[in-house]
Amino acid sequence: MIIVPKWYFGWNIVGAAAIITLLTVGMRMGVGPFVLPIMDDLQFTRTELSTIIAVGMIVYGIGMPIAGYLVEKYSTNMVLILGIIIVTISCVWTVLAQHPVNFFMAFGVFLSFGLAFTSPVALTPVISRWFTQLRGRALFYLSTGSMAGIAIMTPVFSFLIEQFGWQTTILCFAAAFLILIIPATIFIIRDHPPESAGQSMSSSNVQKDPSTALTWKKAIATRPFWFIAFGLFACGFSMNLLGTHGVPMLQDHGFDPLTASFAIGLIGIVAIPSTLFMGVLSDKLQRKHLLASIYFVRGLGMVALVIVTVTWQLYMVAAVAGIVWAGSIALSSAILSDVYGVRLVGLLYGWTYFGHQIGAMLSSWLGGWGYETYGTHLVAFGITGILLIAASVVSLWLSSSLKQRQNYKPEEMVQSG
Repeated sequence: MIIVPKWYFGWNIVGAAAIITLLTVGMRMGVGPFVLPIMDDLQFTRTELSTIIAVGMIVYGIGMPIAGYLVEKYSTNMVLILGIIIVTISCVWTVLAQHPVNFFMAFGVFLSFGLAFTSPVALTPVISRWFTQLRGRALFYLSTGSMAGIAIMTPVFSFLIEQFGWQTTILCFAAAFLILIIPATIFIIRDHPPESAGQSMSSSNVQKDPSTALTWKKAIATRPFWFIAFGLFACGFSMNLLGTHGVPMLQDHGFDPLTASFAIGLIGIVAIPSTLFMGVLSDKLQRKHLLASIYFVRGLGMVALVIVTVTWQLYMVAAVAGIVWAGSIALSSAILSDVYGVRLVGLLYGWTYFGHQIGAMLSSWLGGWGYETYGTHLVAFGITGILLIAASVVSLWLSSSLKQRQNYKPEEMVQSG
């Protein structure tokens, strides 16, 4: 008689990873409330501060494949601890920085690099190892941390900045980072599940791992990798444009700071239950259809945010955008696991997420430069909508690229694309 445990420990790991992601992504995506206060205090122009944030986004992206490599070579716990140390030191350095170069190095470079080590890239491999049949659902649940980061951290940052200033807010973030992530790393995160931990629940999306002879160099020469990378480029372009310039853009359009912050947070609030629902669908339906739908509706929502004029319109658009705001990263990482196997997912996810951060860098800069040059946010947000719709189309092409994944041969994948 086989005794099935009532609770699978892998879900504890998913919960801990979601909390870590909440804080990490909350700081990277929730930087918007800091923009105007830092500009006023340190006398930056919008373009100068946008450039610092843009460099931070690309540094965050550079740290992704490094984190993925270190996770594969050493352990998830080691990478997380290293990230905690770098983030804490960087937060204190940021608060003390007065000279632009010091602020650039602390906030733009080192904080971003540290956050890369506590990002979803460091956590996706361990979750992929703990889950097989329910991998899509588990990775979607991980992405709720990202959505909660937007939903919770953006208005929390706005409130704390208004009450205590941006420096104290960053120190509060560092304290929360230490208090929450260190225990989760030490007591919950475990790299390898016991052999008896395999799940028996069926799923239509379960795939056999590809040949262990596949290398990451061969993998990045295949078309599915680049299709997924382009989608994540558009994803990063949109998410970081909204995270960096969403609140200032809405304030420029006449909304007060708290209304603007709540609207951006509402996207994350709605995205949390939506993510849980889509997580179930991702293990039952073709993932490429969900991915294409997410990119398409999100593209329309980015343009709609710029043209709303009253509060009820703003909240309605934010709510609709929230339904499809989550899932692109979870689906992309699940597809990478399906196609290339768990062994390579951390490194490959790191490289595709580097493309995500290239998009983030460009949109963070474009949002400031476009507004100062043309006097409208429609330039940056309109380009974002076009990129997302293009990513929707590219995602649909994944059907022919993935059709042979159960009997994977690297040379066939390159040719059949």
